[in-house]
Amino acid sequence: MLRLGLTGGIGSGKSTVAQRFRELGALVIDADKLAREVVAVGSDGLAAIHQRFGDVVLAADGSLDRVVLGGIVFADAQSRKDLEAITHPLIGARTRSLLESAAPERIVVHDVPLLVELGMAAAYHLSVVVGADEDTRVARLTGGRRFTEADARTRIAAQSGDRERRAAADAWLDNNGTVDQLVAQVDALWRDRILGFNDNLMTGGRSHRSDTPTLVAYDDSWPSTAQRLIGRITLALKGAGLDEAGVSVEHIGSTSVPGLTAKDVVDIQVGVRILSDADAPGFVKALADKGFPRAEGNDGKNHDQDTVHSWAPDPSSWGKRFHGSSDPGRVAHVHVRERGSAGWETSLLFRDWLVANPSERDDYADLKRALAETEPTTSSYTLAKEPWFAGALERARVWERNTGWSAP
Repeated sequence: MLRLGLTGGIGSGKSTVAQRFRELGALVIDADKLAREVVAVGSDGLAAIHQRFGDVVLAADGSLDRVVLGGIVFADAQSRKDLEAITHPLIGARTRSLLESAAPERIVVHDVPLLVELGMAAAYHLSVVVGADEDTRVARLTGGRRFTEADARTRIAAQSGDRERRAAADAWLDNNGTVDQLVAQVDALWRDRILGFNDNLMTGGRSHRSDTPTLVAYDDSWPSTAQRLIGRITLALKGAGLDEAGVSVEHIGSTSVPGLTAKDVVDIQVGVRILSDADAPGFVKALADKGFPRAEGNDGKNHDQDTVHSWAPDPSSWGKRFHGSSDPGRVAHVHVRERGSAGWETSLLFRDWLVANPSERDDYADLKRALAETEPTTSSYTLAKEPWFAGALERARVWERNTGWSAP
Protein backbone atom coordinates (compact mmCIF):
# COMPACT_ATOMS: atom_id res chain seq x y z
CA MET A 1 0.00 0.00 0.00
CA LEU A 2 1.50 3.30 -1.12
CA ARG A 3 1.13 5.90 1.61
CA LEU A 4 1.57 9.61 0.97
CA GLY A 5 1.89 12.17 3.73
CA LEU A 6 0.24 15.46 2.71
CA THR A 7 0.92 18.65 4.63
CA GLY A 8 1.19 22.40 4.34
CA GLY A 9 0.90 25.44 6.54
CA ILE A 10 -2.42 27.00 7.39
CA GLY A 11 -3.79 28.84 4.37
CA SER A 12 -1.48 27.02 1.94
CA GLY A 13 -4.23 25.27 0.00
CA LYS A 14 -3.71 21.75 1.33
CA SER A 15 -7.46 21.04 1.33
CA THR A 16 -7.64 21.72 -2.40
CA VAL A 17 -4.86 19.21 -3.00
CA ALA A 18 -6.52 16.62 -0.77
CA GLN A 19 -9.78 16.98 -2.69
CA ARG A 20 -8.00 16.53 -6.01
CA PHE A 21 -6.29 13.37 -4.76
CA ARG A 22 -9.72 12.13 -3.70
CA GLU A 23 -11.07 12.79 -7.21
CA LEU A 24 -8.13 10.90 -8.72
CA GLY A 25 -9.04 7.82 -6.70
CA ALA A 26 -6.93 8.01 -3.55
CA LEU A 27 -8.25 7.16 -0.12
CA VAL A 28 -7.76 10.43 1.78
CA ILE A 29 -7.51 10.20 5.55
CA ASP A 30 -8.04 13.68 6.95
CA ALA A 31 -6.31 14.09 10.31
CA ASP A 32 -8.33 17.24 11.02
CA LYS A 33 -11.59 15.38 10.41
CA LEU A 34 -10.46 12.58 12.70
CA ALA A 35 -9.42 15.17 15.25
CA ARG A 36 -13.00 16.44 15.31
CA GLU A 37 -14.42 12.93 15.54
CA VAL A 38 -12.35 11.99 18.61
CA VAL A 39 -13.54 15.08 20.52
CA ALA A 40 -17.22 14.84 19.60
CA VAL A 41 -19.85 15.24 22.31
CA GLY A 42 -19.79 12.23 24.63
CA SER A 43 -16.29 11.12 23.60
CA ASP A 44 -13.42 10.26 25.93
CA GLY A 45 -11.35 12.87 24.09
CA LEU A 46 -13.72 15.71 24.92
CA ALA A 47 -13.89 14.60 28.54
CA ALA A 48 -10.10 14.70 28.82
CA ILE A 49 -9.89 18.14 27.21
CA HIS A 50 -12.60 19.47 29.54
CA GLN A 51 -10.69 18.15 32.54
CA ARG A 52 -7.42 19.78 31.37
CA PHE A 53 -8.72 23.16 30.15
CA GLY A 54 -11.95 23.68 32.08
CA ASP A 55 -15.46 24.90 31.21
CA VAL A 56 -14.13 27.73 29.05
CA VAL A 57 -13.52 25.33 26.13
CA LEU A 58 -17.13 24.07 26.06
CA ALA A 59 -19.83 25.71 23.94
CA ALA A 60 -23.36 26.20 25.24
CA ASP A 61 -24.51 22.88 23.73
CA GLY A 62 -21.68 20.96 25.41
CA SER A 63 -19.56 20.60 22.27
CA LEU A 64 -15.96 21.71 22.00
CA ASP A 65 -15.47 25.42 21.32
CA ARG A 66 -12.64 25.02 18.86
CA VAL A 67 -12.08 28.76 18.49
CA VAL A 68 -11.53 29.24 22.21
CA LEU A 69 -9.34 26.15 22.48
CA GLY A 70 -7.36 27.24 19.42
CA GLY A 71 -6.70 30.64 20.95
CA ILE A 72 -5.31 28.94 24.05
CA VAL A 73 -3.07 26.36 22.46
CA PHE A 74 -1.65 28.52 19.68
CA ALA A 75 -0.60 31.11 22.25
CA ASP A 76 1.02 28.66 24.69
CA ALA A 77 3.40 25.84 23.74
CA GLN A 78 2.73 23.74 26.86
CA SER A 79 -1.01 23.92 26.35
CA ARG A 80 -0.52 22.75 22.77
CA LYS A 81 1.60 19.80 23.96
CA ASP A 82 -1.05 18.87 26.54
CA LEU A 83 -3.76 18.90 23.87
CA GLU A 84 -1.64 16.79 21.53
CA ALA A 85 -1.01 14.26 24.31
CA ILE A 86 -4.78 13.79 24.56
CA THR A 87 -5.78 13.76 20.91
CA HIS A 88 -2.85 12.18 19.04
CA PRO A 89 -3.20 8.64 20.48
CA LEU A 90 -6.93 8.70 19.70
CA ILE A 91 -6.35 9.96 16.17
CA GLY A 92 -3.60 7.37 15.67
CA ALA A 93 -5.89 4.50 16.65
CA ARG A 94 -8.61 5.67 14.26
CA THR A 95 -6.06 6.12 11.45
CA ARG A 96 -4.75 2.58 11.88
CA SER A 97 -8.30 1.26 11.68
CA LEU A 98 -8.91 3.03 8.36
CA LEU A 99 -5.59 1.80 6.92
CA GLU A 100 -6.30 -1.78 7.89
CA SER A 101 -9.63 -1.65 6.07
CA ALA A 102 -8.13 -0.35 2.78
CA ALA A 103 -7.26 -2.65 -0.13
CA PRO A 104 -3.48 -3.29 -0.51
CA GLU A 105 -3.36 -1.68 -3.97
CA ARG A 106 -5.16 1.48 -2.83
CA ILE A 107 -3.13 4.69 -2.75
CA VAL A 108 -3.61 6.34 0.63
CA VAL A 109 -3.12 10.05 1.22
CA HIS A 110 -2.80 11.00 4.88
CA ASP A 111 -3.63 14.68 5.28
CA VAL A 112 -1.63 15.75 8.36
CA PRO A 113 -1.31 19.49 9.13
CA LEU A 114 1.52 18.92 11.63
CA LEU A 115 3.43 16.24 9.72
CA VAL A 116 6.66 18.27 9.75
CA GLU A 117 6.28 19.51 13.32
CA LEU A 118 5.77 15.96 14.57
CA GLY A 119 8.63 14.50 12.52
CA MET A 120 6.34 12.04 10.74
CA ALA A 121 7.82 12.16 7.21
CA ALA A 122 9.62 8.81 7.56
CA ALA A 123 6.28 7.06 8.09
CA TYR A 124 5.31 7.61 4.44
CA HIS A 125 6.63 6.53 1.06
CA LEU A 126 6.42 10.16 -0.06
CA SER A 127 5.85 13.47 1.68
CA VAL A 128 3.90 16.00 -0.39
CA VAL A 129 4.03 19.59 0.83
CA VAL A 130 1.84 22.47 -0.37
CA GLY A 131 3.64 25.79 -0.09
CA ALA A 132 2.69 29.44 -0.44
CA ASP A 133 4.26 32.73 0.62
CA GLU A 134 3.23 34.07 4.02
CA ASP A 135 1.50 37.15 2.61
CA THR A 136 -0.52 34.98 0.24
CA ARG A 137 -1.60 32.75 3.13
CA VAL A 138 -2.50 35.74 5.30
CA ALA A 139 -4.65 37.14 2.50
CA ARG A 140 -6.53 33.84 2.24
CA LEU A 141 -7.05 33.60 5.98
CA THR A 142 -8.27 37.16 6.38
CA GLY A 143 -10.53 36.82 3.35
CA GLY A 144 -12.55 33.66 3.08
CA ARG A 145 -11.73 32.33 6.55
CA ARG A 146 -12.27 35.61 8.45
CA PHE A 147 -9.12 35.64 10.56
CA THR A 148 -7.70 38.94 11.75
CA GLU A 149 -4.26 39.61 10.30
CA ALA A 150 -2.68 39.36 13.75
CA ASP A 151 -4.34 36.00 14.41
CA ALA A 152 -3.36 34.71 10.98
CA ARG A 153 0.29 35.58 11.46
CA THR A 154 0.27 34.08 14.96
CA ARG A 155 -1.08 30.80 13.59
CA ILE A 156 1.52 30.79 10.80
CA ALA A 157 4.37 31.54 13.22
CA ALA A 158 3.30 28.65 15.47
CA GLN A 159 3.94 26.16 12.66
CA SER A 160 7.13 25.08 10.92
CA GLY A 161 8.59 27.42 8.32
CA ASP A 162 9.32 26.76 4.67
CA ARG A 163 12.90 25.70 5.38
CA GLU A 164 11.76 22.79 7.52
CA ARG A 165 8.93 21.91 5.15
CA ARG A 166 11.20 21.85 2.10
CA ALA A 167 13.62 19.56 3.91
CA ALA A 168 10.74 17.16 4.57
CA ALA A 169 9.25 17.40 1.06
CA ASP A 170 9.70 14.76 -1.60
CA ALA A 171 7.31 16.80 -3.73
CA TRP A 172 6.68 20.54 -3.32
CA LEU A 173 3.46 21.97 -4.77
CA ASP A 174 3.68 25.75 -5.24
CA ASN A 175 0.33 27.42 -4.53
CA ASN A 176 1.11 31.08 -5.09
CA GLY A 177 -0.91 30.96 -8.30
CA THR A 178 -4.40 29.89 -9.29
CA VAL A 179 -6.39 26.83 -8.26
CA ASP A 180 -6.12 25.49 -11.81
CA GLN A 181 -2.33 25.77 -11.66
CA LEU A 182 -2.26 23.90 -8.35
CA VAL A 183 -4.53 21.14 -9.65
CA ALA A 184 -2.31 20.76 -12.73
CA GLN A 185 0.68 20.15 -10.44
CA VAL A 186 -1.26 17.50 -8.52
CA ASP A 187 -2.29 15.77 -11.73
CA ALA A 188 1.29 15.73 -13.02
CA LEU A 189 2.60 14.32 -9.74
CA TRP A 190 -0.08 11.62 -9.78
CA ARG A 191 0.54 10.70 -13.41
CA ASP A 192 4.35 10.91 -13.51
CA ARG A 193 5.33 9.63 -10.10
CA ILE A 194 2.62 8.31 -7.81
CA LEU A 195 0.99 5.77 -10.15
CA GLY A 196 4.37 4.34 -11.16
CA PHE A 197 5.51 4.18 -7.55
CA ASN A 198 2.39 2.27 -6.60
CA ASP A 199 2.82 -0.17 -9.50
CA ASN A 200 6.45 -0.80 -8.53
CA LEU A 201 5.51 -1.26 -4.90
CA MET A 202 2.91 -3.88 -5.82
CA THR A 203 5.20 -5.79 -8.21
CA GLY A 204 8.62 -5.35 -6.56
CA GLY A 205 9.86 -3.20 -9.43
CA ARG A 206 12.51 -0.53 -9.08
CA SER A 207 13.33 2.68 -10.91
CA HIS A 208 16.35 3.06 -13.19
CA ARG A 209 18.26 5.87 -14.82
CA SER A 210 19.20 5.77 -18.49
CA ASP A 211 22.15 3.46 -19.17
CA THR A 212 23.97 6.44 -20.68
CA PRO A 213 26.22 8.07 -18.02
CA THR A 214 24.67 11.47 -17.31
CA LEU A 215 26.25 13.86 -14.82
CA VAL A 216 24.75 16.92 -13.16
CA ALA A 217 26.18 19.66 -10.98
CA TYR A 218 26.06 19.16 -7.22
CA ASP A 219 22.51 19.64 -5.95
CA ASP A 220 22.03 21.24 -2.53
CA SER A 221 18.90 19.14 -2.04
CA TRP A 222 20.81 15.84 -2.07
CA PRO A 223 21.63 15.82 1.68
CA SER A 224 18.00 16.37 2.70
CA THR A 225 16.86 13.79 0.16
CA ALA A 226 19.31 11.31 1.66
CA GLN A 227 18.12 12.07 5.17
CA ARG A 228 14.53 11.30 4.17
CA LEU A 229 15.62 7.97 2.67
CA ILE A 230 17.71 7.19 5.74
CA GLY A 231 14.73 7.96 7.97
CA ARG A 232 12.48 5.60 6.04
CA ILE A 233 15.02 2.79 5.95
CA THR A 234 15.78 3.16 9.65
CA LEU A 235 12.09 3.15 10.55
CA ALA A 236 11.43 0.15 8.33
CA LEU A 237 14.19 -1.92 9.93
CA LYS A 238 13.18 -0.81 13.39
CA GLY A 239 9.63 -1.92 12.67
CA ALA A 240 10.99 -5.31 11.66
CA GLY A 241 12.76 -5.61 15.02
CA LEU A 242 16.21 -5.05 13.54
CA ASP A 243 17.11 -1.77 15.23
CA GLU A 244 19.20 -3.50 17.91
CA ALA A 245 21.12 -5.76 15.52
CA GLY A 246 23.99 -3.36 14.92
CA VAL A 247 22.34 -1.62 11.97
CA SER A 248 23.73 1.72 10.75
CA VAL A 249 22.45 3.77 7.81
CA GLU A 250 24.52 6.48 6.07
CA HIS A 251 24.65 8.62 2.95
CA ILE A 252 27.61 7.61 0.77
CA GLY A 253 28.73 8.00 -2.83
CA SER A 254 29.22 11.11 -4.93
CA THR A 255 26.00 12.84 -3.84
CA SER A 256 27.33 12.80 -0.26
CA VAL A 257 30.32 14.98 -1.17
CA PRO A 258 29.49 18.71 -1.30
CA GLY A 259 30.48 20.30 -4.60
CA LEU A 260 31.04 17.05 -6.49
CA THR A 261 29.57 16.49 -9.95
CA ALA A 262 27.57 13.27 -9.91
CA LYS A 263 24.84 11.16 -11.45
CA ASP A 264 21.52 12.09 -9.85
CA VAL A 265 21.43 8.87 -7.86
CA VAL A 266 21.51 8.87 -4.06
CA ASP A 267 23.56 6.04 -2.54
CA ILE A 268 22.73 4.80 0.93
CA GLN A 269 24.78 2.27 2.90
CA VAL A 270 23.14 0.00 5.44
CA GLY A 271 25.64 -1.63 7.78
CA VAL A 272 24.54 -4.89 9.40
CA ARG A 273 26.06 -7.03 12.13
CA ILE A 274 26.77 -9.92 9.76
CA LEU A 275 25.93 -9.99 6.06
CA SER A 276 23.58 -12.94 6.44
CA ASP A 277 21.29 -10.67 8.50
CA ALA A 278 20.49 -8.92 5.21
CA ASP A 279 19.10 -12.19 3.79
CA ALA A 280 16.55 -12.68 6.57
CA PRO A 281 13.03 -12.58 5.09
CA GLY A 282 12.01 -9.89 7.59
CA PHE A 283 14.89 -7.64 6.49
CA VAL A 284 14.15 -8.01 2.79
CA LYS A 285 10.40 -7.53 3.26
CA ALA A 286 10.82 -4.50 5.51
CA LEU A 287 12.85 -2.67 2.86
CA ALA A 288 10.62 -3.78 -0.02
CA ASP A 289 7.46 -2.64 1.78
CA LYS A 290 9.06 0.76 2.31
CA GLY A 291 9.89 1.06 -1.38
CA PHE A 292 13.41 -0.41 -1.50
CA PRO A 293 13.15 -3.82 -3.23
CA ARG A 294 16.03 -6.28 -3.46
CA ALA A 295 17.60 -6.39 -6.91
CA GLU A 296 16.76 -9.41 -9.00
CA GLY A 297 19.07 -12.37 -8.41
CA ASN A 298 20.70 -10.69 -5.42
CA ASP A 299 19.66 -13.47 -3.07
CA GLY A 300 22.71 -14.31 -0.99
CA LYS A 301 23.80 -17.05 -3.39
CA ASN A 302 24.24 -14.84 -6.43
CA HIS A 303 25.04 -11.49 -4.89
CA ASP A 304 26.90 -8.32 -5.74
CA GLN A 305 30.49 -7.87 -4.70
CA ASP A 306 32.68 -4.79 -4.65
CA THR A 307 36.08 -4.79 -6.35
CA VAL A 308 38.60 -6.69 -4.22
CA HIS A 309 41.73 -4.68 -3.32
CA SER A 310 45.11 -6.02 -2.32
CA TRP A 311 45.09 -4.85 1.29
CA ALA A 312 41.96 -6.96 1.94
CA PRO A 313 42.28 -9.96 -0.42
CA ASP A 314 39.45 -12.01 1.09
CA PRO A 315 36.50 -11.66 -1.34
CA SER A 316 34.01 -12.17 1.49
CA SER A 317 35.08 -8.85 2.97
CA TRP A 318 33.76 -7.12 -0.17
CA GLY A 319 30.39 -8.85 -0.33
CA LYS A 320 27.16 -6.87 -0.26
CA ARG A 321 23.46 -6.96 -1.02
CA PHE A 322 21.83 -4.42 -3.30
CA HIS A 323 18.39 -2.78 -3.17
CA GLY A 324 16.91 -0.13 -5.43
CA SER A 325 14.05 2.35 -5.13
CA SER A 326 10.48 1.91 -6.33
CA ASP A 327 10.04 5.67 -6.64
CA PRO A 328 10.19 6.81 -10.30
CA GLY A 329 10.98 10.32 -9.08
CA ARG A 330 14.05 9.36 -7.05
CA VAL A 331 16.53 6.75 -8.18
CA ALA A 332 18.38 5.47 -5.13
CA HIS A 333 20.85 2.62 -4.54
CA VAL A 334 20.92 0.90 -1.18
CA HIS A 335 24.13 -1.04 -0.51
CA VAL A 336 23.95 -3.45 2.42
CA ARG A 337 27.35 -4.41 3.80
CA GLU A 338 28.68 -6.03 6.93
CA ARG A 339 29.89 -3.49 9.45
CA GLY A 340 33.66 -3.61 9.79
CA SER A 341 34.13 -5.26 6.39
CA ALA A 342 36.53 -3.79 3.85
CA GLY A 343 33.68 -2.73 1.56
CA TRP A 344 31.74 -1.01 4.35
CA GLU A 345 34.75 0.89 5.67
CA THR A 346 36.07 1.85 2.23
CA SER A 347 32.83 3.53 1.18
CA LEU A 348 32.93 5.71 4.31
CA LEU A 349 36.64 6.42 4.03
CA PHE A 350 36.37 7.47 0.39
CA ARG A 351 33.52 9.86 1.17
CA ASP A 352 35.27 11.50 4.11
CA TRP A 353 38.59 11.70 2.26
CA LEU A 354 37.01 13.53 -0.68
CA VAL A 355 35.23 15.93 1.67
CA ALA A 356 38.51 16.71 3.45
CA ASN A 357 40.56 17.05 0.24
CA PRO A 358 38.91 19.40 -2.30
CA SER A 359 41.72 18.99 -4.83
CA GLU A 360 41.14 15.23 -4.95
CA ARG A 361 37.39 15.87 -5.24
CA ASP A 362 38.00 18.18 -8.20
CA ASP A 363 40.32 15.68 -9.89
CA TYR A 364 37.66 13.04 -9.50
CA ALA A 365 35.04 15.36 -11.00
CA ASP A 366 37.31 16.05 -14.00
CA LEU A 367 37.78 12.33 -14.57
CA LYS A 368 34.04 11.67 -14.36
CA ARG A 369 33.22 14.40 -16.86
CA ALA A 370 35.84 13.13 -19.30
CA LEU A 371 34.64 9.53 -19.08
CA ALA A 372 30.98 10.53 -19.38
CA GLU A 373 31.80 12.01 -22.77
CA THR A 374 33.58 8.90 -24.07
CA GLU A 375 31.93 5.89 -22.42
CA PRO A 376 28.65 4.76 -24.01
CA THR A 377 27.14 2.97 -20.99
CA THR A 378 27.06 3.31 -17.25
CA SER A 379 28.76 -0.06 -16.89
CA SER A 380 31.69 0.90 -19.10
CA TYR A 381 31.88 4.29 -17.35
CA THR A 382 32.12 2.59 -13.95
CA LEU A 383 34.74 0.12 -15.19
CA ALA A 384 36.83 2.92 -16.72
CA LYS A 385 37.05 4.66 -13.33
CA GLU A 386 38.63 1.65 -11.62
CA PRO A 387 42.34 2.46 -12.26
CA TRP A 388 41.94 5.99 -10.84
CA PHE A 389 39.83 4.65 -8.02
CA ALA A 390 42.46 2.09 -7.01
CA GLY A 391 45.13 4.78 -6.75
CA ALA A 392 42.78 7.14 -4.94
CA LEU A 393 42.03 4.53 -2.30
CA GLU A 394 45.75 4.11 -1.65
CA ARG A 395 46.03 7.86 -1.10
CA ALA A 396 42.95 7.78 1.09
CA ARG A 397 44.50 5.07 3.24
CA VAL A 398 47.62 7.19 3.71
CA TRP A 399 45.37 10.08 4.77
CA GLU A 400 43.59 7.69 7.15
CA ARG A 401 46.86 6.77 8.87
CA ASN A 402 48.05 10.38 9.04
CA THR A 403 44.80 11.76 10.46
CA GLY A 404 43.71 8.86 12.64
CA TRP A 405 40.42 8.61 10.77
CA SER A 406 38.14 5.80 11.80
CA ALA A 407 34.74 4.72 10.52
CA PRO A 408 31.76 6.30 12.34
